[in-house]
Amino acid sequence: MRGVPVLDVVVPVYNEEADLADSVRRLHSYLRDHLPYSARITIADNASVDDTPRIAAEPASELPDVRMVRLEQKGRGRALKAVWSSSDAPVLAYMDVDLSTDLAALGPLVAPLVSGHSDLAIGTRLNRSSRVVRGPKREIISRCYNLILSSTLAARFSDAQCGFKAIRAEVARQLLPRVEDTAWFFDTELLVLAERAGLRIHEVPVDWVDDPDSRVDIVATAAADLKGVVRRGFANGSISVADLAPQLGYPTARRSLIGQAVRFAVIGVACTLAYLLLFLLLHDPLGAQSANLMALLVTAIANTAADRRFTFGMRGRAGAARHQFQGLAVFLLALGITGGALDALHSLVADPSATVEVAVLIVANAAATALRFVLLRGWVFRHAEI
Repeated sequence: MRGVPVLDVVVPVYNEEADLADSVRRLHSYLRDHLPYSARITIADNASVDDTPRIAAEPASELPDVRMVRLEQKGRGRALKAVWSSSDAPVLAYMDVDLSTDLAALGPLVAPLVSGHSDLAIGTRLNRSSRVVRGPKREIISRCYNLILSSTLAARFSDAQCGFKAIRAEVARQLLPRVEDTAWFFDTELLVLAERAGLRIHEVPVDWVDDPDSRVDIVATAAADLKGVVRRGFANGSISVADLAPQLGYPTARRSLIGQAVRFAVIGVACTLAYLLLFLLLHDPLGAQSANLMALLVTAIANTAADRRFTFGMRGRAGAARHQFQGLAVFLLALGITGGALDALHSLVADPSATVEVAVLIVANAAATALRFVLLRGWVFRHAEI
Protein backbone atom coordinates (compact mmCIF):
# COMPACT_ATOMS: atom_id res chain seq x y z
CA MET A 1 0.00 0.00 0.00
CA ARG A 2 1.13 3.51 -0.72
CA GLY A 3 3.05 4.99 2.21
CA VAL A 4 3.39 1.66 4.01
CA PRO A 5 6.98 0.36 4.25
CA VAL A 6 7.82 -3.22 3.41
CA LEU A 7 9.97 -3.56 6.52
CA ASP A 8 9.59 -2.16 10.04
CA VAL A 9 12.86 -2.45 12.01
CA VAL A 10 12.27 -2.12 15.74
CA VAL A 11 15.13 -1.04 18.00
CA PRO A 12 14.12 -1.70 21.63
CA VAL A 13 16.01 0.53 24.07
CA TYR A 14 16.28 1.02 27.80
CA ASN A 15 18.63 3.72 29.12
CA GLU A 16 20.70 3.87 25.92
CA GLU A 17 21.39 7.60 25.78
CA ALA A 18 25.07 7.08 24.93
CA ASP A 19 24.75 5.01 21.74
CA LEU A 20 21.23 5.62 20.50
CA ALA A 21 21.61 8.64 18.20
CA ASP A 22 24.67 7.34 16.31
CA SER A 23 23.23 3.85 15.95
CA VAL A 24 19.90 5.06 14.57
CA ARG A 25 21.57 7.36 12.03
CA ARG A 26 23.92 4.59 10.94
CA LEU A 27 21.02 2.16 10.57
CA HIS A 28 18.96 4.73 8.65
CA SER A 29 21.81 5.33 6.21
CA TYR A 30 22.24 1.62 5.62
CA LEU A 31 18.55 1.02 4.99
CA ARG A 32 18.42 3.94 2.57
CA ASP A 33 21.56 3.04 0.63
CA HIS A 34 21.65 -0.76 0.63
CA LEU A 35 18.22 -2.29 1.19
CA PRO A 36 16.05 -2.73 -1.93
CA TYR A 37 12.85 -2.40 0.13
CA SER A 38 11.20 0.57 1.74
CA ALA A 39 11.86 0.49 5.47
CA ARG A 40 10.94 2.25 8.69
CA ILE A 41 12.87 2.41 11.95
CA THR A 42 10.82 2.30 15.15
CA ILE A 43 12.65 3.19 18.35
CA ALA A 44 10.79 1.37 21.14
CA ASP A 45 11.70 3.03 24.42
CA ASN A 46 10.58 0.74 27.23
CA ALA A 47 10.47 2.94 30.33
CA SER A 48 13.93 4.50 30.16
CA VAL A 49 14.71 6.75 33.12
CA ASP A 50 17.69 8.59 31.61
CA ASP A 51 17.81 10.99 28.65
CA THR A 52 16.93 8.28 26.11
CA PRO A 53 13.40 9.60 25.29
CA ARG A 54 14.70 13.06 24.38
CA ILE A 55 17.58 11.67 22.32
CA ALA A 56 15.26 9.25 20.52
CA ALA A 57 12.90 12.07 19.62
CA GLU A 58 15.62 13.93 17.68
CA PRO A 59 16.19 11.45 14.80
CA ALA A 60 12.47 10.69 14.84
CA SER A 61 11.75 14.34 14.06
CA GLU A 62 14.65 14.88 11.66
CA LEU A 63 14.82 11.71 9.55
CA PRO A 64 12.12 10.32 7.28
CA ASP A 65 10.79 6.89 8.17
CA VAL A 66 12.03 7.06 11.76
CA ARG A 67 9.55 7.11 14.61
CA MET A 68 9.60 6.68 18.37
CA VAL A 69 7.19 4.71 20.57
CA ARG A 70 7.26 5.14 24.33
CA LEU A 71 6.15 2.38 26.72
CA GLU A 72 5.80 3.03 30.41
CA GLN A 73 6.71 -0.52 31.42
CA LYS A 74 10.11 -2.15 31.11
CA GLY A 75 10.75 -5.31 29.08
CA ARG A 76 12.24 -5.99 25.67
CA GLY A 77 9.61 -8.61 24.90
CA ARG A 78 6.85 -6.23 25.92
CA ALA A 79 8.23 -3.53 23.62
CA LEU A 80 8.54 -5.87 20.63
CA LYS A 81 5.10 -7.33 21.15
CA ALA A 82 3.49 -3.89 21.38
CA VAL A 83 5.18 -2.44 18.31
CA TRP A 84 4.93 -5.54 16.13
CA SER A 85 1.25 -5.99 16.98
CA SER A 86 0.40 -2.48 15.82
CA SER A 87 2.74 -2.18 12.82
CA ASP A 88 1.27 -1.94 9.31
CA ALA A 89 4.40 -3.31 7.58
CA PRO A 90 4.21 -6.84 6.11
CA VAL A 91 7.66 -7.77 7.43
CA LEU A 92 8.79 -6.99 10.98
CA ALA A 93 12.31 -7.14 12.38
CA TYR A 94 14.31 -6.09 15.39
CA MET A 95 17.95 -5.59 16.27
CA ASP A 96 19.90 -4.52 19.31
CA VAL A 97 20.75 -0.84 19.57
CA ASP A 98 24.50 -1.47 19.73
CA LEU A 99 24.35 -2.93 16.18
CA SER A 100 26.74 -5.70 17.20
CA THR A 101 25.49 -7.70 14.21
CA ASP A 102 26.96 -6.65 10.87
CA LEU A 103 24.16 -4.96 8.91
CA ALA A 104 25.24 -6.77 5.74
CA ALA A 105 23.19 -9.72 7.04
CA LEU A 106 19.95 -7.72 7.02
CA GLY A 107 19.21 -8.33 3.34
CA PRO A 108 19.62 -12.12 3.59
CA LEU A 109 17.55 -12.03 6.80
CA VAL A 110 14.58 -10.24 5.24
CA ALA A 111 14.61 -11.60 1.66
CA PRO A 112 13.04 -15.05 2.38
CA LEU A 113 10.25 -13.35 4.32
CA VAL A 114 9.51 -10.85 1.57
CA SER A 115 9.41 -13.66 -0.98
CA GLY A 116 7.21 -15.81 1.25
CA HIS A 117 9.73 -18.64 1.35
CA SER A 118 10.07 -18.50 5.16
CA ASP A 119 7.98 -17.34 8.09
CA LEU A 120 10.67 -16.26 10.54
CA ALA A 121 14.36 -15.51 10.13
CA ILE A 122 17.06 -15.36 12.77
CA GLY A 123 20.69 -14.41 12.81
CA THR A 124 22.96 -17.08 14.22
CA ARG A 125 26.38 -16.64 15.75
CA LEU A 126 26.88 -20.39 16.07
CA ASN A 127 27.13 -21.32 12.41
CA ARG A 128 30.56 -22.37 11.18
CA SER A 129 30.62 -19.50 8.69
CA SER A 130 29.72 -16.89 11.32
CA ARG A 131 32.48 -14.59 12.46
CA VAL A 132 32.10 -13.76 16.12
CA VAL A 133 34.23 -11.73 18.50
CA ARG A 134 33.19 -12.09 22.13
CA GLY A 135 34.55 -13.10 25.51
CA PRO A 136 34.71 -16.71 26.72
CA LYS A 137 31.95 -16.17 29.31
CA ARG A 138 29.41 -15.14 26.68
CA GLU A 139 30.55 -17.91 24.34
CA ILE A 140 30.20 -20.66 26.95
CA ILE A 141 26.85 -19.45 28.31
CA SER A 142 25.39 -19.03 24.82
CA ARG A 143 26.42 -22.49 23.66
CA CYS A 144 25.26 -24.16 26.87
CA TYR A 145 21.88 -22.43 26.72
CA ASN A 146 21.28 -23.47 23.13
CA LEU A 147 22.39 -27.04 23.95
CA ILE A 148 19.83 -27.11 26.76
CA LEU A 149 17.12 -25.90 24.36
CA SER A 150 17.97 -28.54 21.77
CA SER A 151 18.18 -31.35 24.33
CA THR A 152 15.16 -30.52 26.49
CA LEU A 153 12.83 -28.91 23.93
CA ALA A 154 14.12 -30.55 20.73
CA ALA A 155 14.73 -27.05 19.37
CA ARG A 156 16.34 -27.07 15.93
CA PHE A 157 17.19 -23.38 15.71
CA SER A 158 20.81 -22.81 16.62
CA ASP A 159 20.87 -19.39 18.32
CA ALA A 160 17.85 -18.29 20.33
CA GLN A 161 19.21 -15.03 21.72
CA CYS A 162 20.96 -13.29 18.86
CA GLY A 163 19.39 -9.82 18.73
CA PHE A 164 18.74 -9.96 15.00
CA LYS A 165 15.40 -11.46 13.94
CA ALA A 166 12.52 -10.92 11.53
CA ILE A 167 9.01 -12.29 11.09
CA ARG A 168 6.17 -11.97 8.60
CA ALA A 169 3.41 -9.77 10.05
CA GLU A 170 0.65 -12.28 9.33
CA VAL A 171 2.56 -14.91 11.28
CA ALA A 172 3.25 -12.47 14.11
CA ARG A 173 -0.47 -11.77 14.46
CA GLN A 174 -1.05 -15.49 15.09
CA LEU A 175 1.90 -16.08 17.41
CA LEU A 176 2.21 -12.95 19.54
CA PRO A 177 -1.04 -13.42 21.52
CA ARG A 178 0.36 -16.78 22.68
CA VAL A 179 3.72 -15.40 23.84
CA GLU A 180 3.61 -14.74 27.59
CA ASP A 181 7.11 -13.53 28.44
CA THR A 182 7.75 -9.80 28.36
CA ALA A 183 11.52 -9.82 28.88
CA TRP A 184 14.47 -11.81 27.53
CA PHE A 185 12.77 -15.21 27.19
CA PHE A 186 10.44 -13.64 24.60
CA ASP A 187 12.72 -14.69 21.72
CA THR A 188 12.97 -18.32 22.79
CA GLU A 189 9.27 -18.62 23.49
CA LEU A 190 8.37 -17.16 20.10
CA LEU A 191 10.75 -19.49 18.27
CA VAL A 192 9.61 -22.63 20.11
CA LEU A 193 5.96 -21.84 19.42
CA ALA A 194 6.75 -21.20 15.76
CA GLU A 195 8.74 -24.39 15.41
CA ARG A 196 6.05 -26.51 17.06
CA ALA A 197 3.48 -24.98 14.74
CA GLY A 198 5.54 -26.21 11.79
CA LEU A 199 6.61 -22.76 10.61
CA ARG A 200 9.69 -22.31 8.46
CA ILE A 201 12.56 -20.67 10.34
CA HIS A 202 15.40 -19.39 8.17
CA GLU A 203 18.85 -18.96 9.72
CA VAL A 204 21.43 -16.46 8.53
CA PRO A 205 25.08 -16.70 9.65
CA VAL A 206 26.14 -13.31 10.95
CA ASP A 207 29.30 -11.45 11.77
CA TRP A 208 28.97 -10.27 15.35
CA VAL A 209 31.23 -8.22 17.60
CA ASP A 210 30.49 -8.05 21.31
CA ASP A 211 29.83 -4.60 22.71
CA PRO A 212 32.03 -4.31 25.83
CA ASP A 213 29.75 -1.53 27.13
CA SER A 214 26.57 -3.57 26.74
CA ARG A 215 24.11 -3.15 29.59
CA VAL A 216 22.94 -6.74 29.29
CA ASP A 217 23.80 -8.92 32.30
CA ILE A 218 24.49 -12.14 30.42
CA VAL A 219 24.39 -14.37 33.52
CA ALA A 220 21.10 -12.92 34.79
CA THR A 221 19.64 -13.11 31.29
CA ALA A 222 20.63 -16.77 30.89
CA ALA A 223 19.15 -17.56 34.32
CA ALA A 224 15.89 -15.86 33.38
CA ASP A 225 15.79 -17.82 30.14
CA LEU A 226 16.26 -21.13 31.94
CA LYS A 227 13.46 -20.23 34.36
CA GLY A 228 11.31 -19.47 31.33
CA VAL A 229 11.94 -22.94 29.90
CA VAL A 230 10.74 -24.54 33.14
CA ARG A 231 7.92 -22.12 33.93
CA ARG A 232 6.38 -22.09 30.46
CA GLY A 233 5.90 -25.86 30.40
CA PHE A 234 7.42 -26.51 26.96
CA ALA A 235 9.33 -29.58 28.08
CA ASN A 236 6.31 -31.60 29.20
CA GLY A 237 4.34 -30.98 26.03
CA SER A 238 1.62 -28.95 27.78
CA ILE A 239 1.95 -26.08 25.32
CA SER A 240 -0.25 -27.00 22.38
CA VAL A 241 -0.23 -25.38 18.97
CA ALA A 242 -2.44 -27.97 17.33
CA ASP A 243 -5.06 -25.31 16.60
CA LEU A 244 -2.48 -22.83 15.33
CA ALA A 245 -0.77 -25.05 12.76
CA PRO A 246 -3.83 -25.55 10.51
CA GLN A 247 -4.51 -21.79 10.51
CA LEU A 248 -1.05 -21.19 9.12
CA GLY A 249 -1.11 -24.17 6.78
CA TYR A 250 1.68 -26.16 8.39
CA PRO A 251 0.33 -29.23 10.20
CA THR A 252 2.89 -30.91 12.39
CA ALA A 253 3.26 -33.60 14.98
CA ARG A 254 6.08 -33.39 17.49
CA ARG A 255 6.91 -35.76 20.28
CA SER A 256 7.14 -34.36 23.79
CA LEU A 257 10.18 -34.58 26.01
CA ILE A 258 8.32 -36.84 28.45
CA GLY A 259 7.42 -39.36 25.74
CA GLN A 260 11.01 -39.50 24.56
CA ALA A 261 12.30 -39.78 28.12
CA VAL A 262 10.00 -42.75 28.80
CA ARG A 263 11.18 -44.60 25.69
CA PHE A 264 14.78 -43.71 26.47
CA ALA A 265 14.36 -44.97 30.04
CA VAL A 266 12.89 -48.30 28.93
CA ILE A 267 15.74 -48.85 26.48
CA GLY A 268 18.22 -47.65 29.08
CA VAL A 269 16.98 -50.11 31.71
CA ALA A 270 17.22 -53.01 29.25
CA CYS A 271 20.73 -51.97 28.18
CA THR A 272 21.81 -51.43 31.78
CA LEU A 273 20.71 -54.94 32.71
CA ALA A 274 22.58 -56.30 29.68
CA TYR A 275 25.60 -54.20 30.65
CA LEU A 276 25.64 -55.53 34.22
CA LEU A 277 25.21 -59.12 33.03
CA LEU A 278 28.11 -58.76 30.58
CA PHE A 279 30.23 -57.11 33.28
CA LEU A 280 29.67 -60.01 35.67
CA LEU A 281 30.38 -62.61 32.96
CA LEU A 282 33.61 -60.89 31.90
CA HIS A 283 34.77 -59.80 35.37
CA ASP A 284 36.82 -62.86 36.30
CA PRO A 285 38.53 -63.53 32.95
CA LEU A 286 39.24 -59.86 32.07
CA GLY A 287 39.29 -57.90 35.31
CA ALA A 288 37.04 -55.03 36.40
CA GLN A 289 38.24 -52.28 34.05
CA SER A 290 38.41 -54.43 30.91
CA ALA A 291 35.05 -56.01 31.70
CA ASN A 292 33.56 -52.53 32.14
CA LEU A 293 35.04 -51.42 28.80
CA MET A 294 33.72 -54.37 26.81
CA ALA A 295 30.27 -54.41 28.44
CA LEU A 296 29.83 -50.68 27.98
CA LEU A 297 31.01 -50.73 24.35
CA VAL A 298 28.65 -53.52 23.29
CA THR A 299 25.62 -52.07 25.04
CA ALA A 300 26.43 -48.53 23.86
CA ILE A 301 26.26 -49.63 20.21
CA ALA A 302 22.97 -51.45 20.83
CA ASN A 303 21.66 -48.50 22.84
CA THR A 304 22.41 -45.97 20.10
CA ALA A 305 20.70 -48.14 17.48
CA ALA A 306 17.62 -48.64 19.67
CA ASP A 307 17.36 -44.97 20.61
CA ARG A 308 17.77 -43.96 16.99
CA ARG A 309 14.84 -46.13 15.97
CA PHE A 310 12.43 -46.02 18.89
CA THR A 311 13.23 -42.90 20.95
CA PHE A 312 13.94 -40.45 18.15
CA GLY A 313 11.95 -42.10 15.36
CA MET A 314 14.71 -42.24 12.74
CA ARG A 315 14.46 -44.96 10.09
CA GLY A 316 16.66 -46.02 7.22
CA ARG A 317 20.42 -46.18 6.89
CA ALA A 318 20.98 -42.51 6.06
CA GLY A 319 23.24 -41.06 8.73
CA ALA A 320 23.35 -44.29 10.73
CA ALA A 321 27.14 -44.60 10.61
CA ARG A 322 27.58 -40.97 11.67
CA HIS A 323 25.11 -41.46 14.51
CA GLN A 324 27.03 -44.50 15.73
CA PHE A 325 30.30 -42.58 15.54
CA GLN A 326 28.82 -39.72 17.55
CA GLY A 327 27.26 -42.26 19.89
CA LEU A 328 30.71 -43.71 20.51
CA ALA A 329 31.96 -40.23 21.41
CA VAL A 330 29.19 -40.08 23.97
CA PHE A 331 30.21 -43.59 25.04
CA LEU A 332 33.72 -42.32 25.81
CA LEU A 333 32.25 -39.78 28.18
CA ALA A 334 30.19 -42.49 29.83
CA LEU A 335 33.30 -44.66 30.05
CA GLY A 336 35.11 -41.82 31.77
CA ILE A 337 32.33 -41.52 34.35
CA THR A 338 32.04 -45.24 35.09
CA GLY A 339 35.78 -45.89 34.86
CA GLY A 340 36.47 -42.94 37.11
CA ALA A 341 33.95 -44.27 39.62
CA LEU A 342 35.75 -47.63 39.65
CA ASP A 343 39.14 -45.95 40.08
CA ALA A 344 37.78 -43.90 42.97
CA LEU A 345 36.37 -47.04 44.58
CA HIS A 346 39.65 -48.96 44.29
CA SER A 347 41.58 -46.00 45.71
CA LEU A 348 39.33 -46.04 48.78
CA VAL A 349 38.86 -49.81 49.18
CA ALA A 350 41.77 -52.16 48.66
CA ASP A 351 39.83 -55.20 47.43
CA PRO A 352 36.13 -54.40 46.92
CA SER A 353 33.74 -57.22 46.21
CA ALA A 354 31.95 -57.56 42.89
CA THR A 355 28.71 -56.58 44.66
CA VAL A 356 30.18 -53.27 45.79
CA GLU A 357 31.60 -52.63 42.32
CA VAL A 358 28.20 -53.30 40.75
CA ALA A 359 26.52 -50.90 43.21
CA VAL A 360 29.02 -48.15 42.37
CA LEU A 361 28.58 -48.77 38.66
CA ILE A 362 24.79 -48.54 38.94
CA VAL A 363 25.10 -45.03 40.39
CA ALA A 364 27.79 -44.00 37.90
CA ASN A 365 25.84 -45.45 35.01
CA ALA A 366 22.74 -43.49 36.05
CA ALA A 367 24.74 -40.25 35.81
CA ALA A 368 26.22 -41.35 32.48
CA THR A 369 22.72 -42.20 31.21
CA ALA A 370 21.39 -38.72 32.03
CA LEU A 371 24.32 -37.13 30.20
CA ARG A 372 23.80 -39.53 27.31
CA PHE A 373 20.15 -38.51 26.90
CA VAL A 374 21.03 -34.81 26.82
CA LEU A 375 23.76 -35.33 24.21
CA LEU A 376 21.74 -37.73 22.04
CA ARG A 377 18.78 -35.38 21.95
CA GLY A 378 20.73 -32.16 21.63
CA TRP A 379 23.57 -33.31 19.38
CA VAL A 380 23.46 -36.77 17.81
CA PHE A 381 19.77 -36.84 16.85
CA ARG A 382 19.17 -33.11 16.88
CA HIS A 383 17.63 -33.07 13.40
CA ALA A 384 15.34 -36.04 13.93
CA GLU A 385 11.62 -35.62 13.37
CA ILE A 386 10.84 -35.25 17.07
